[in-house]
Order: sequence, then C-alpha cells, then structure tokens
Amino acid sequence: MNTIGRSFKPLFAVAAALGVLSGAAEARDFTIASWGGSYQEAQRDVYFTPFSQESGIAFLEDVYLGGWAQFQAMQDTGQIPWDVVQVETSELVRGCEEGVFVQLDWSKLLPKEDMLPDAVTDCGVGNLVWSVVIAYNADTISKAPASLADFWDTKTWPGKRGMRKGPKLNLEYALLAGGVAPADIYKVLNTPEGVDRAFAKLDEVKPLVQWWEAGAQAPEWLAAGDVELSVAYNGRITNAQKEGKNLQMIWDGTVYAIDSWAIIEGAPNQDAAYAFVKFVTDPGRQAAFTKAYAYGPTHKEGVAMVDPERAMSLPAGDNLATGLFGGSQEAIDFWVDYQEELTERWNRWVAQN
Repeated sequence: MNTIGRSFKPLFAVAAALGVLSGAAEARDFTIASWGGSYQEAQRDVYFTPFSQESGIAFLEDVYLGGWAQFQAMQDTGQIPWDVVQVETSELVRGCEEGVFVQLDWSKLLPKEDMLPDAVTDCGVGNLVWSVVIAYNADTISKAPASLADFWDTKTWPGKRGMRKGPKLNLEYALLAGGVAPADIYKVLNTPEGVDRAFAKLDEVKPLVQWWEAGAQAPEWLAAGDVELSVAYNGRITNAQKEGKNLQMIWDGTVYAIDSWAIIEGAPNQDAAYAFVKFVTDPGRQAAFTKAYAYGPTHKEGVAMVDPERAMSLPAGDNLATGLFGGSQEAIDFWVDYQEELTERWNRWVAQN
C-alpha cells in the first residue's frame, strides 16, 4: 500500500407493516441499510415496500452513514446486522477485496450490458448516479453565490458553512476551489504537497464549518438558517424544494459518482438480497425513483425513461460540465490506498483549534 470510519446506529425501521412474513428467519428479518432521512423514505415508498408486498418478504431498515468502521466491526465481531447495503465506490472496492461483500452471481440479477458500464462490478450493482453541490437558502442569503469559489469567499458570505464529515469529497472540493482542473485532482492528491495544499485550503473555512454526517442535515441546517452555505447532495436539495423550501444549487465544481448495492458475506438472507437487488434495478422503478429523488438511474433503459424536464435537476448533461467524476478508477484507487491514512490525518486536523 502506498503512503503519503463510525459506530453502529440502532435499527430505526421495523418490519414492513404488511402482516406477511416469509417464515422464521435464521436470526432476523431481511435487513436493508441505506443513507437515511427523506432519501431512505423515498426508497421505502418506491422500492422497499413494493418489494415486500410482491415477495412476501418482511424487512427491517438501518442507517449507514459512510466510512469503514461499521464493516470493520462486522469483521471483528462476526456479527452481521445487515443483508444488503448501499455504499460508495471506495468502500465497495475495499469490501470486495477483504471479503466483506459477496462476489455476485450476475445470472441471478440482470444482463450486465443493460447497465451503465461503471455500474457493473464484481461485488456491486450500481443503484444511482449522485452528486454533491453547493447549496444556499435564497430566502435568507443577502447575495446569491454563483460558483464553488464563492464557498471560500468569507468576506462576501461570512456565515457558517456545512460540509460532510470526513476527508473524502472535501479534499477534492478544496483543490477544485483552489483552481486545480478536474482532470488533475487525483494527480495532485497523490503527492504529499497536493494533500497539504488541500488541507491548507480547508483551513480558510474551517472556523466557520459545521460538519454533517447524515445527508438530511444539510438542507435542514440551510432551511433553519444554521448555515449560510452548505455542501449537500443534489437529491436532498431537490427534495427540500418539493417541500416548499427555497433552497438553490450551484452545479459549478460538482463531484458526482455511483452508489451500489452490495450483499454482505455471511448474512442470513442472501436469497432475499439477490431478489431485492434485482427488483430495485428494474428500469421502470429506477425512472420512477427520479420523480421522488433527483438522482440518475444506472439502468440504460431507466435513463431513457426519465422525463427531460426532470433530467435538468439530475447529475447529467450540462450540470456536469465543470464536474469531477469521483467514481473513476483513478479516484477509486486513490481512496482505497489512502482512506485510512487520510482519515487519521483528518481527525487530527479537525481536533486542532
């Protein structure tokens, strides 16, 4: 390896209220872990409950907040609380390499050629294309920002900032804001000087930052006036707009990637997990999900089914013109190699006054 994580949350959702059980589970009911908040509520409506109704398989839910700590706990204790989980690419690759995730039998799923190329891996089935953007509350801000660089302009916008906890995305954003071209981000980060440069750029806004862990926090903080600007998932902001909140997005310098479903090795309900992943990858269901949440489909037919007007709110087309694809092989290799070391440095940096 070159040189240059989080504790469990309690299960929050209970078995689907359908009164239909699939028989006694080995240890527990089929359990799905995703990213919580309004996003997971939309998944429940479009995916989880319809799957349970069609299959007769009861389900539980939990919240995964990112990082490796929860999977490390599974390795350390042998306790497997989930059957299937939605993960980002670097965790997917590491989990596949370390045997945490099942090497998939794609014959139980769907033809690989039906999917976007980056959505097909040995241990994961691409679930959506997501993006992080800079967002603000148009009702409370004095002047509308227009670029990623404005997030670092603390004279014009002196208020609090919201950023996702952890080094991933933040190091990329810092370099993008500092003028590094998207094509050069990981070349720069692969040097000690580049990492130092990213942390130095983050130093400029650190005193103003509130670190969020759950994706739902960013729009909540913006709506409440707790922060003036925030890094946020585009789907979370679009959903807040549907709820009547006047939150706006800046697509300049967006970072986008693919999340995937992975099945946990040793989980007791793997047949149900395969059935679930196949169900939620249906193109019609993926296209329907874009109406509830503004993330892009990974099934080619699902992409074609999206309403053109809705596509304007998705990480697609002109919205990605200045963006960085955080799911590239270059990005994956970087975070697989450096995530542990950079997380340790990040934690020390955050703790410093």
